Amino acid sequence: MNSNQRRKNKRDTMALLIAITMALLIINLQLPESLVTSGEVTLSRTGQTSIGVLIFCLVLWMTEAIPFHITGLLGVFFMAIFQVDSFTEIVKVGFGNQIVIFFIGVLILSAYITYSGLGKRIAMFIVARTGNDTGLIILGFLLGGVFLSMWVTDMAVAAILMPLAKGILEEEGVIPLKSNFGKALMISCAWGPIIGGIATPAGCGANPLAIGFLRDMVGIEMTFLGWMTYGVPAAILLILPTWGLLLLFFKPEIKYLSKTKEELINEYRGLPAMNREEIITLVVFLLTIVLWLISPLIGSIVGISIPISMPVILTTALFFFPGMSKIRWSEIQPEISWSGIILVLSGISVGMMLYNSGAAKWLSLKLLGGIGGFSPFWQVFIVVIVVMLLKVLLASNTVTGTIVIPIVIALAQGLGLAPLTITLPAALTASLAFILVTSTPTNVIPYSAGYFSIADMAKIGLIQTIIATVIVSGSIYLIGRVMQLY
Repeated sequence: MNSNQRRKNKRDTMALLIAITMALLIINLQLPESLVTSGEVTLSRTGQTSIGVLIFCLVLWMTEAIPFHITGLLGVFFMAIFQVDSFTEIVKVGFGNQIVIFFIGVLILSAYITYSGLGKRIAMFIVARTGNDTGLIILGFLLGGVFLSMWVTDMAVAAILMPLAKGILEEEGVIPLKSNFGKALMISCAWGPIIGGIATPAGCGANPLAIGFLRDMVGIEMTFLGWMTYGVPAAILLILPTWGLLLLFFKPEIKYLSKTKEELINEYRGLPAMNREEIITLVVFLLTIVLWLISPLIGSIVGISIPISMPVILTTALFFFPGMSKIRWSEIQPEISWSGIILVLSGISVGMMLYNSGAAKWLSLKLLGGIGGFSPFWQVFIVVIVVMLLKVLLASNTVTGTIVIPIVIALAQGLGLAPLTITLPAALTASLAFILVTSTPTNVIPYSAGYFSIADMAKIGLIQTIIATVIVSGSIYLIGRVMQLY
């Protein structure tokens, strides 16, 4: 074992000890009556215990001393050990949740799009259409990232775009860390997917998590189209300001690529014709989108409720029908993030216990109870900025959703607000991680190419966060007024 590994083991062990100590202190602490009571809400012993377990998870999630998904499972275990609820019930609310089926279906679809080569073909088509103007190429990568991430998980999209961007930069001979074009292009490979990830429930793991909490906690069934009503406009409005900011901070030192626009188009045209796997994947992909959009109509015709998980399970099953795809399950299975699935499962369990124990309501009133006196717009704005800043601390979209959504739902109930008024803004911004590279793997993948530094992303990310807060808040509020939400 080398010295770096020994130091890491010491840090991780210290983090684990701190997490356990803090949890035990909070669980056993005798809180004063003035703190236990917040208005008409009193923090129960089980609520205090669930907060202690949450702190345990938070310390480990923030330090990454233990893998995210293993920490989630430990959270479920300790919720049961300290009798927040029975182990059977805790597991049932998370691991028996139908939203997990949606998440698995989206991951299967993402894996086929990546493995078949369809994702790369779509990305190359977009690049070919932008021409050889470096500014437009950056815009093209942003647009490509936004579009693909509406249907494919944002991390997968970053993995598709990064090699294409790296190939362009290597052909131009730009110097890593010294090229503004390299910095802007690689950051666009991260931020395009992040922005597109808020547009639909399929964009990232935090989205279906929020939908599940809304249904299980307050009985609101958010449809795919219903989410898009708020998510798509916010994503579209973010594209041009993001592009402008990248060009302002990192003005490309070269105006045009060495290749002409015609050469780029010819490169795309020179690709082999779409093979059988790409065609099948494209058909299944388009069918999935159509079924997601019209599922409320189909449900009303057949007289049943069709949750967002049903269409994607049907369509992804088609890949495995006789005579369909030749890509076997064993081939795409490694592309599926099983750790992400476990994190979503355990996250639902921990979040539901935080809510059921009353801890979320108590925390919400203590932390954000004052927003009840503000106008609806400022309520939305405050929730968005708080969630954005939390992303600096929480290195996972799913972790952010696990903690934030139950608290915000409980806050809405405590203040007598319609749950969607502040839960939607929180849900849409749980995955907007613009400041730190380490906040999401979607940032880490382009960063790993070596063309921008952590400081490069942080300095532009602070401004981007402010811009995104204003745009997302204003967009949600204006659409909400039209939809009579506010």
